[in-house]
Amino acid sequence: MRKYLLGGAGIIFSTLALTIISWVPSSNTITPAKIVTEDSLYNLHVSKIYNGAHLEQAGLRPEVFEKALTGFYNLKNSGKISAEKSILTIADMDQNSTKKRLWIIDLNKDSLLLNTWVAHGSRSGDDLATRFSDENDSYESSLGFYVTAEIYTGKHGRSLRLDGMDEGYNSNARKRSIVVHGAPYVSQGTINQLGRLGRSQGCPAVAPELANLVINTIEGKTVIFINGSTQSYTSKYLDTHLAANSIIGSRDSIMKVKDTLLTAKI
Repeated sequence: MRKYLLGGAGIIFSTLALTIISWVPSSNTITPAKIVTEDSLYNLHVSKIYNGAHLEQAGLRPEVFEKALTGFYNLKNSGKISAEKSILTIADMDQNSTKKRLWIIDLNKDSLLLNTWVAHGSRSGDDLATRFSDENDSYESSLGFYVTAEIYTGKHGRSLRLDGMDEGYNSNARKRSIVVHGAPYVSQGTINQLGRLGRSQGCPAVAPELANLVINTIEGKTVIFINGSTQSYTSKYLDTHLAANSIIGSRDSIMKVKDTLLTAKI
């Protein structure tokens, strides 16, 4: 499940064909049928969105996108997020804070809506986050899947509460007041001065001039995925087979997805 970029319509057609039968006159044998599975079509579905939204050019790694997208579908299937919205937000803490490591994606339109900076917790690391915690007063970022909750006005101005979905990794987010908010230390000026972004108390803080745009775009029970590979992280929402089955499960759905991907010529 690790190939994301496919090499042309001919390869796609051969991969998606439900049966391939070859007649060999000399032996009168038939080659085994090649069956397209839900998982193989899911791989193509992931690639279609990734390529259509030009996420490689924006610096988002395909393996991180696949994890986030898988969690999105499993959270949606479990009824924990909005059934109407298709917004997915990803923060990749494997990247330095000087990189624009936050992406907001409209999955229905295969469109990247915003790519910008995001801060990590002050005790997670300097330019690179290497430590993560869900403990109170840790001042560290927490990994995993979040669902956006209510908007409120606090000491950082207009802010967006988050509920952590991963027990043991981010489930204390509300108790810790882990929220999306604007902060002046998220800026090119701070990078120029310090060689990195400023850091938060664990919140995924964004530039103040973008805070309202970010909040308005992702509010209303949408998914945020905070990625980091320096700490062991597992989640029940990372089941790719379950995600594939939930969107491509029936034969009718398989044919529909096949036709869509062929038309897209990814």
